[in-house]
This record gives sequence, structure tokens and C-alpha cells, in this order.
Amino acid sequence: MIRLDQEADVERHAEQRLIEDPVLRQRLAFQPAGDGKSVKVEMWVDPGGGVPPHIHPALEERFEVVSGRMEFLAGRKWTSAGPGEGATVPAGLRHAYRNRGDEPAHAICHATPASSLQEFLEDAAAMARAGKMTRHGFPTSLSALREALALLARHQDMVVMTYPLMPPLPVQRLLFSRIAEGRS
Repeated sequence: MIRLDQEADVERHAEQRLIEDPVLRQRLAFQPAGDGKSVKVEMWVDPGGGVPPHIHPALEERFEVVSGRMEFLAGRKWTSAGPGEGATVPAGLRHAYRNRGDEPAHAICHATPASSLQEFLEDAAAMARAGKMTRHGFPTSLSALREALALLARHQDMVVMTYPLMPPLPVQRLLFSRIAEGRS
């Protein structure tokens, strides 16, 4: 739920398309930076929302909380951040974020280089809206699994998922591409 004082923020960005992800409980708006090398992602994360641990092999993210509180995982340590605070996650570091508060949090992420981050997040959110992902981010069917693996295979240079049950990166790349193509 968006509070009244946050509605103005959302309306201010009406010219930007908001991407709704009901599984991760967040809304995202993307704006390419003027340099063409990075992307600004505005995030409105509802209570209980956030993303699972993952790695961007060649992408750095700088997060700043605008309102509310968020928690950021960097490596193995969670830290809490409020307005004006944030976290920087260098390329190659396992990370995640979440909102454990009682109200939505608004944050801004600057990702450098932009890579295929926007496309990946838009496609993942579309799967969530189509009911193909569970609340914990797992596919709801075999066909949804194939679609999720194909998504990860397309963006393998940009993101690596680090769920506890995920195999090591070389195995992920081999298996995911084969399963996504329908081979086993």
C-alpha cells in the first residue's frame, strides 16, 4: 500500500512506466543516466518485499533510501538504512534487500553499467504478474521453470542467483541453458 505522502512521489514519475512485481512486493521505475552507461532505478518496496540473494558479476549498485527503512545484505552481513542512508554493492558481491518495516520504503538504485538489468527485472515482474512465481521466487510449474531458466540464461552475464539450493555458477550455466532449450 502506498501512503498519501508517497502518492505525490509516484505521481511525479507518472511519465515513467511503473513496473509492478507482486511476488517481490515492489514497484520499479527506470531512467537511463545521461552518460548512457548506467541506469537509475526508483523502487517502492512494500512491507515484506525485497529481492533474494544474488550476484551481479560486472555491475555495481548504489542504493539510497528516500523514505521508510530497508535492510541490505552485502556478503553475509545485513545492515539497516533509513532516509539519506544506503549501501554500495561492488560487482561480484552477493547481496539482497528487503523491507521488514510496517510501511512502504522508497529507495533509489544507481546501477553501473546498466547492462540488461532493466530487461531482466521487467521480464521477471511479468512472470510474477502472470502467476508463474511463488512468493519465495520459485516457479509454479514445469513450464514456468523453463521460462525462468531461459530468463536466467539470457541474462547470465548480468545476474547469478544464489538461493541455497542453487548449484555452482558453471553448473547453473550449463543446466539452465539446456533445460531452457528443452533438452535434459
